[in-house]
This record gives sequence, C-alpha cells and structure tokens, in this order.
Amino acid sequence: MPTNPYAWLDDSLQTIHRADWYRSVQTIQGRPGATVLLAGREVINFASNDYLGLAGDERLIQAGVAAIQELGTGSTGSRLLSGHRELHRELEKAIASLKQTEDAVVFSSGYLANLGAIAALVGKRDLILSDQYNHSSLKNGAILSGAAIIEYPHCDVTTLKTYLTQQRQNYRRCLIITDSVFSMDGDLCPLPALLDLAEEFSCMLLLDEAHSTGVMGKTGAGCVEYFGRTGQQLIQIGTLSKALASLGGYVAGSATLIDFLRNRAPSWIYTTALSPADTAAALAAINIVQQEPQRRDQLWQNVAYLKQLMSEHLPNLKFLPSASPILCLQLPSATAALTTGKHLKAAGIFAPAIRPPTVPTSRIRISVMATHEPKHIEKLVAALNQINRHLR
Repeated sequence: MPTNPYAWLDDSLQTIHRADWYRSVQTIQGRPGATVLLAGREVINFASNDYLGLAGDERLIQAGVAAIQELGTGSTGSRLLSGHRELHRELEKAIASLKQTEDAVVFSSGYLANLGAIAALVGKRDLILSDQYNHSSLKNGAILSGAAIIEYPHCDVTTLKTYLTQQRQNYRRCLIITDSVFSMDGDLCPLPALLDLAEEFSCMLLLDEAHSTGVMGKTGAGCVEYFGRTGQQLIQIGTLSKALASLGGYVAGSATLIDFLRNRAPSWIYTTALSPADTAAALAAINIVQQEPQRRDQLWQNVAYLKQLMSEHLPNLKFLPSASPILCLQLPSATAALTTGKHLKAAGIFAPAIRPPTVPTSRIRISVMATHEPKHIEKLVAALNQINRHLR
C-alpha cells in the first residue's frame, strides 16, 4: 500500500506525456476575431467556434454592458429562486422563434443542458442509443441518467436499426442521442433516417445542434432546418457559445417538454441562472443572425473557397468528409499532429492539434469564420502545402 494516496497522479501525468496527450492552455490577448494575438504575436485564427465572427462584435459588447449596468454582474441564484429576469424569457422566446418550436429553456452552459435534459428524460428502466462520436456532454448525460446505454457505430443507421429491433421491446422508454454537426469531424448526422427510426420504434430523439445553430439552414436555425424537418417532434439542444458568441445552452421543443424540464432537469433547477451580460449578448446575436443573412452567406463562401484551394493545391493530404465549416486534416499520430500544429503556428496560423482521447485519430481541426478574408485562407493553404512538402 502506498503511503501517499495522491502519488498515482504523478505516474498518470507521466503516461499522458509519453503518449503526447498532454494539454496546456494557450493565452489569447484582446478581442477574438479572424486574427488574434497569441503570446504577443498576431496569427490567423482557424481554431475558433466563433463561426459568424460575432464574439468581438460591438453590438454584442454594448448589449452585455447595458445589461450589467441595469441588472448587475450576476443573476444571484437559480431561476426558481432569485435568479429569473425578464431578459431570460426574452432569450428563450427568441430561441424558440429561431428554431420554430413551441418553447425553449436556457441553461448556464450547453454541457449542463445535455446533462440535465438526458437525466430528466430517461432512467434505470430505459435505453439510450448513442452515436459513437457524440460529444462528452451527451455521453456523460447518458451515464448520469442511469439508463442502459448502447453505442452505435458513427452514423451507422443500419446497425442502429438492428439494435432497436433486438432491444427496444425490453425497455420502458428509448432515447436516441446524437450531435447534428460532429465538432471534431465536421460531418452531419443522418437526421432524416434517425427521425424515421424514432417514429418506427417509438423512440425520443435528442439532437445536439451546438455547431449548427446560426450556421446551418436557410435562416441559421440548424440541421433540423437544413434537412427540411422543422416542426417534427424531437428534442433540440444547443449552445449560445459558438456562432451566438456568448455563453450558455438551450433546449427547444414542445411546450410540454420545456415545462417538464423546468420541473425535472437538475442542472437547471440547482444552477445559478445565466448572467445578465451573457443573456443579453446571446439575444443580440440571435437578432443579428435573423437580420443579417449575408454574414452566414459569407461563411459558406469562405468554406467553398477553402475547399477549392485544398483540391487544387493539397490533393495528397487526407481531409475528413465535411458538410460544415469544420475541416479536419487527418494525421497518422499524435506526434505528427503536434509537429504540424507547431509548423502552422510558426507560419502565423493558429490551428492546434486534436489528439486522443478527445478523438479516435489525431488531426488538425480547421474552423472557418465569416470574417476570414481570402488572404487568410490562401495563407493557410500555402502553409499546409509547405508543411506537406517538408514532411514527405
């Protein structure tokens, strides 16, 4: 028996270092944007989830400042105690309007929205079927619920149907959970097929729209709109911290669903309400999403331009299939990903390595923004081309 019960921590950290899995923060200075200051040096930012370039927008900043001046810095308690403000309800109504659902409820983070919703909807007598590549918040929400969990291979509808055929009758309720845009791959879930299976086997379907809200669909409502399934019964979850450039999460759906979650979701009931500044900034972002579709159009023009240059100049590099602003360069090892990330940073490009256990294979994750200029995209492709020649 070791005398120090914490001694294992050093050994574990050494193992993380040996596997090239060690992580540390990189400090960004100043406002976020298409270019940022990293360790005092300006670099082109391809590491951000700020898809519409709103995190440094003056209108969001002023909305947050005005909310602080009127309502203070903190909400002071949970929504059911002292924390509810009319601003929260305005934001929920705006989300429901964007998503074309009956109602919505705002959580203090997207992670908490997934934990709370899943834990409230299913329990020990129920079954969860979860995509293998789902976000950590979906997976941990499933564990927290106490339901039986079966992971199906990534976007494999055939295997999912087999599992449902074999297992559905053994459980009271069944919940299928999936990301809509997979954040570390860039591909989309097969939503129409999932909705058909949910109906056939009497399952609930929970869709995490974190990386599609504000980005996908004609009005930026997400993948539900993109696939033409607006109005169908399902549970839509998302964040306010990516394209909406604030902080927090939401669940959107039927009025009955939202009313139930306000009474049963522990991560809503027992958590301090979203701050006034974050709430106001998110509300301002939704207004911009709805009033300025040209911002989203510019994002997709940038994505198309990057893909065009990649096909012309980087045909030998392996990029994962993507239908989103997330493009991932697959690499053979964590060491190769770290080396590539360092070369990119030396060339003035911020696109860090993503490694296991976050993802099954190491990669460079490139995230496109509406505020990127053609010269930014051209410099990225030139840097990747130079690295490719150097590594071959």
